[in-house]
Amino acid sequence: MGVKQFIKSLHAFPRAEEHLLQKTQSGAVVSIIGLVIMATLFLHELRYYLTTYTVHQMSVDLKRGETLPIHINMTFPSLPCDVLSVDAIDMSGKHEVDLDTNIWKLRLNRDGYIIGTEYLSDLVEKELADHKHDQKHLTHGFDQDAENMIKKVYGVLDVQRVAGNFHISVHGLNIFVAQMIFDGAIHVNVSHIMHDLSFGPKYPGLHNPLDGTVRILQGASGTFKYYIKIVPTEYRYISKEVIPTNQFSVMEYFSPMNEFDRTWPAVYFLYDLSPITVTIKEERRSFLHFITRLCAVLGGTFALTAMNAGSLDVQVY
Repeated sequence: MGVKQFIKSLHAFPRAEEHLLQKTQSGAVVSIIGLVIMATLFLHELRYYLTTYTVHQMSVDLKRGETLPIHINMTFPSLPCDVLSVDAIDMSGKHEVDLDTNIWKLRLNRDGYIIGTEYLSDLVEKELADHKHDQKHLTHGFDQDAENMIKKVYGVLDVQRVAGNFHISVHGLNIFVAQMIFDGAIHVNVSHIMHDLSFGPKYPGLHNPLDGTVRILQGASGTFKYYIKIVPTEYRYISKEVIPTNQFSVMEYFSPMNEFDRTWPAVYFLYDLSPITVTIKEERRSFLHFITRLCAVLGGTFALTAMNAGSLDVQVY
């Protein structure tokens, strides 16, 4: 036996003679169905290959000397516009009152249109000056137009990367001024709506648990405390772009006020940082993996289609 004959003997798929082949209508229907199934599976596998997936890795957080950005966007529907203040304190002993860096106040009417924008601390200082020159205004509170305004506080706080807290309240006012405005702490209503509270830029799949939180007090007063655990996070796109940010979990506590309490209602955010950083990386499946799955799926479909076509032809004849 020659070499060519030996090679031909290894042929695993010998071709039948043309006159032995017979095409049937049932076989054509099965073939069309098989082609549709294979085309559908091919598109599914192609989409699966092109879709990225994420891999999570954890390591010790080694960052030093950086600041922590806190993005705030909140509405206080029941608190007079000109008395809000944002205060912050951290474990290093740094205490800031009436923060005005990148913190803004929006005055909105009932239709949601902006009718005024100022720095938060400027509004508090303006109100204090007005009260010093107008004692009568103090005893009668705020005018009706101010009461009907929607008050929104938004901006970014840059704090040190250590445990601490920030709170929104009327603490920026002199205690005697606040007493004359509200006639007691029990009348301070810190109902609020949180449109956004985050600790860095957003990335795909990030969920901030406090977004959309609504806390409305009816005929009561008290202090809200949100205990936040911040997890440093890096998101790495498949294009090698890196977004340093933070995700967090939160627990909530509400302490109702009574007429004997000496503290003033406020909304506290007490945060702590995890020593572990999470790295989220986008990755794409290998081309070899795609080819392997494609051959398995299409080959199996082709073989199953051929078996069904053969069995139908046997039943017909």
